Amino acid sequence: MYQHEPNEFEPEVTPPPEPEPKPSMVPSWVMLGFIVGALFVWALPKRETASASTPLESSAPEVQTTPRFTTIEAVFAEWGQYAVWHHDRTEIALWNNETQAYSDCYEVLRNDGAFFFRSIPRLTHPLLTHGPQANLENCPLQFTETAMQRAAWLGEKNQETWRSISTAARENMGVAPPATAAPRP
Repeated sequence: MYQHEPNEFEPEVTPPPEPEPKPSMVPSWVMLGFIVGALFVWALPKRETASASTPLESSAPEVQTTPRFTTIEAVFAEWGQYAVWHHDRTEIALWNNETQAYSDCYEVLRNDGAFFFRSIPRLTHPLLTHGPQANLENCPLQFTETAMQRAAWLGEKNQETWRSISTAARENMGVAPPATAAPRP
């Protein structure tokens, strides 16, 4: 047999036909998304128009409270002499009648006799618990001091306490306090 001659004994094999390509699924998904979106819009509650709603009732005008900075300026003008300053800065808390607490906090800057107020979310310095400022009656402000000023006061307080304890112990034991050396000429 020659290469180009057909073989009579073998059946002729024909390749199967190529399958037709499937249509794209993209238009189907787009249509499904459109339908789902339309259903959601249709399910939303209906808005009432302004003309369909009940007419507005006239109400008494509301009394506006004074702005907080005007209030703090006026209160600080009266009570500011008790503030404890450090590098021309201090922090104060103003009494708030709505919260029934010292909840309005401000940082005060002093520059050539003028005061500048900045509201802050909370005090960052410790409250002043000693001196005449701590015992003011009906004062709408709470004053603060720096941590350094607090440490200095506590140091002085501790020295005073130890001096009192040692003097009392000596008096109870009948021992005279130590004599201080007289300066030499």
